[in-house]
Amino acid sequence: MTAAIWTRELSEDNLGRGHAFCYVTSTVGRHRGVAAPSGELNLPSRSNGIASIHTDESAASSSLRPTKKHRRSLWKTMPKTPLPLRADDLTTFVRALSRQLGDASPSHLALMNMTARAAGFHNVQHMRSARAAAQRLSRAADDPPVDARSVERALHQFDAQGRLRRWPSKRSVQTLALWALWATLPAGRSMPEREVNERLTREHLFDDPATLRRTMISCALLSRRRDGTDYRRIEQQPPAEAKALIKSLGVQRRARWQEAKEVSHA
Repeated sequence: MTAAIWTRELSEDNLGRGHAFCYVTSTVGRHRGVAAPSGELNLPSRSNGIASIHTDESAASSSLRPTKKHRRSLWKTMPKTPLPLRADDLTTFVRALSRQLGDASPSHLALMNMTARAAGFHNVQHMRSARAAAQRLSRAADDPPVDARSVERALHQFDAQGRLRRWPSKRSVQTLALWALWATLPAGRSMPEREVNERLTREHLFDDPATLRRTMISCALLSRRRDGTDYRRIEQQPPAEAKALIKSLGVQRRARWQEAKEVSHA
């Protein structure tokens, strides 16, 4: 930006204090600041937020000096465009602010509450609860509606330990049941056919892992090479009903897996 600077002009209220004022006129506005007789002064600007100005008596001609009326109006010409402030973590921001305040800083909690009130909340607890509520509402808006009846039908095909009791006759229920089996397979790694069969056998009671394995491949839940090796779970986002079913079976399965682990270590 282009600036003209005047220094060592004593104002009436600072007369005798040795303070130097510099006036800046530029393409982005007029600003006023206080600096030592020599040094660096940081001033706001509309272009990039901060302009770094060095005080220098030779920087401008005295013929460009503004009038007293002009100087009195300089404060009124400060930019009024809102300047947003974002802090990723309130605690970190408040600690940094406390260090700047030094001995005059209030307690950490008091400063947290003051900052929360400055942001429009009653206190920091109100700020936390409002944030949590906004997150819950956001998740609820993002989640599609669930067909609870379909989830219930699929859930009836599993026993109390989360194992598939029988192969469902209805195709939609079959698909949901396969999603539940898909969730038990490891993600991001290949498996031989034997391991896939062993894992599926642990999760159903009618002793037909081949049917489950082949149907998962046809439903694009499982992939394999043409030679029948290198099985992989296909990573994808389950539909809403499948998510609900997997979540419902999770507690039962974890209890069974933990019990099996304790038995193996006994």
